[in-house]
Amino acid sequence: MPPRFRHAAFAISLLMVSAACQAQAAARGDPERGKQAIEHYGCVSCHVIPGIDNPGSNVAPPLREIGTRSYIAGVLPNTFENMVRWLQDPPKVDPRTAMPNMGITEKDARDIAAYLYTLK
Repeated sequence: MPPRFRHAAFAISLLMVSAACQAQAAARGDPERGKQAIEHYGCVSCHVIPGIDNPGSNVAPPLREIGTRSYIAGVLPNTFENMVRWLQDPPKVDPRTAMPNMGITEKDARDIAAYLYTLK
């Protein structure tokens, strides 16, 4: 293959990888929209969340460093998909939880999870 075609093939490969990474990131959610969703759903009514104005609530655990914890609410391995699942319907995951179903949409849950995983 002539060098100019190798360079073109390499450039096309880079573009494809970049597009795939952007699509994957979009499927995971947007941290900035997640921050807005946290405010919209009133998560700080119960949780202290770094980067969000907090009234100083002690009802639920603080979420600082949630991105580095091993478990979500002590019941789920801490993965992105499990976080989305938890955010959408905590009582379905753990009927004994005090965290209510807030009616969080899947899109908002993905965005909120994306923000929470910035907390390391």
